[in-house]
Amino acid sequence: MIKDVIKKIDEISTSDPDRIAYDYLGQTNTYGDLKKRSDAWAHKIASLDIPDKAPIMIWGGQNFEMVASFLGCVKSGHAYIPIASYSNAERLTMIQEVSKSEVVLAIDELPDIDLNGVQVVKPDEVEDGNYDIDEKNFVEDDDNFYIIFTSGTTGKPKGVQISHKNLLSFVNWELTDFDLPENPSFLVQAPYSFDLSVMSLYPALVAGGKLVVLPHDVTQNFAQLFATLPKLQFNVWVSTPSFAQMCFLDRTFDGEHHPDLTHFLFCGEELPHSEAAMLKKKFPNSHIFNTYGPTETTVAVTQVEITDEVLEKYDRLPIGRAKEDTRITIDTSKGDKPGEGEIIIEGPSVSKGYMNNPEKTEAAFFKKDGDKYLSYRTGDAGFFDGDMLFYRGRIDFQIKFNGYRIELEEINFYLTKNDLVRYGVAAPKYNKDHTVKQIVAEIELKDGVRRKYSDAELTKLIREDLAKNVMPYMIPQRYVYRDALPISQNGKVDIKAVIKEVNK
Repeated sequence: MIKDVIKKIDEISTSDPDRIAYDYLGQTNTYGDLKKRSDAWAHKIASLDIPDKAPIMIWGGQNFEMVASFLGCVKSGHAYIPIASYSNAERLTMIQEVSKSEVVLAIDELPDIDLNGVQVVKPDEVEDGNYDIDEKNFVEDDDNFYIIFTSGTTGKPKGVQISHKNLLSFVNWELTDFDLPENPSFLVQAPYSFDLSVMSLYPALVAGGKLVVLPHDVTQNFAQLFATLPKLQFNVWVSTPSFAQMCFLDRTFDGEHHPDLTHFLFCGEELPHSEAAMLKKKFPNSHIFNTYGPTETTVAVTQVEITDEVLEKYDRLPIGRAKEDTRITIDTSKGDKPGEGEIIIEGPSVSKGYMNNPEKTEAAFFKKDGDKYLSYRTGDAGFFDGDMLFYRGRIDFQIKFNGYRIELEEINFYLTKNDLVRYGVAAPKYNKDHTVKQIVAEIELKDGVRRKYSDAELTKLIREDLAKNVMPYMIPQRYVYRDALPISQNGKVDIKAVIKEVNK
């Protein structure tokens, strides 16, 4: 049982400094390197004039310096906010406005924007040395460890606060319940701004394991991906189902070419039955786990191994049993079928809420009399069959697309702000496996616009405008121009009707 994430990593770094901790496309760093560099970051951060426990933004990709800076932050008593450097500049600005962070660690070069006096620290300003870092300053207990910013409904992203206590609950569960190899080597494919990455990051480091990185820019290029993947050596695969499905196109993606690969851990979106069955054929000796959990409950809170028996029994796969310290209930008042409703999660891995956003926090988190822990309203529909939980989509307008959680209303907000658009609705198009295969923008234009532009010109202009305000993965792939969108009884666009129409 791990009692302190930071101290455990340092303990391994001291006892076995030459052990490989990080492998970035063949460039390796040891646990000794990790301690030395994270201590250097902690020393530098401690010298900055910022309030105690104030969060620190970190802009970068997936290299070793990112992880060293994460640990440097928490060793100096500050939570970190990871921001992928492929994000647009406005993302960084919005996160700063919400978090009130006074510092950004620019692991990668920052975009050319005005950050209103925010201190910028670059790696070359952090001098290596043998620093004595006081453990009394370490993030602990209910202190924030990291803050992941998700999509928001009104243009502002929400910062999910994850404490050291939350993280411990998750890490100990993963190390206990998944029968992982000793000193496991984890694939790191998800960007660090996506909480799925935590499923690899801290379980690997507290277990004396290795992080084997498949960088974002490689995964975006099929030729690079299929040339790189067979060369990587790891035994625990962590990704969304979508990413693994993409890898089926690689003829070497099987147990024969990846003999060390013993475990698949999936999270972030629904695992289709057909994909799990294909994986069982390609990797007959591997264990395949389906997991579930929102960012607000620290990565995942349920798991089930997908065996031949499970595949035979269920057409639509279960998302598993709750971890031992967590209670999941179903609010059937929000369901359309008997026993089905909103999934409510209570336990020690539930976040304290959204950073500097009491209104959204109060709407999603609550504590009933007599409960030990906070509960979170997930917005996910589900039901139990015995102790096995099943997922049945969203009860609101939030979706999972390629593993990313997206508030459709955030896209709608920016679509409708466009000068050419009267009403805009982003609608998910589902495939037969109940996963989102495409986001479709259904648009009613303002008077006279249609006469000035072709559909191709309109789409180009609207896409370019959206790209200024939302992440690349949120931009719709298809644009449909309607004479009029359906209006509900309260005079607003009937979003549910639009989604229904798109999926006919």
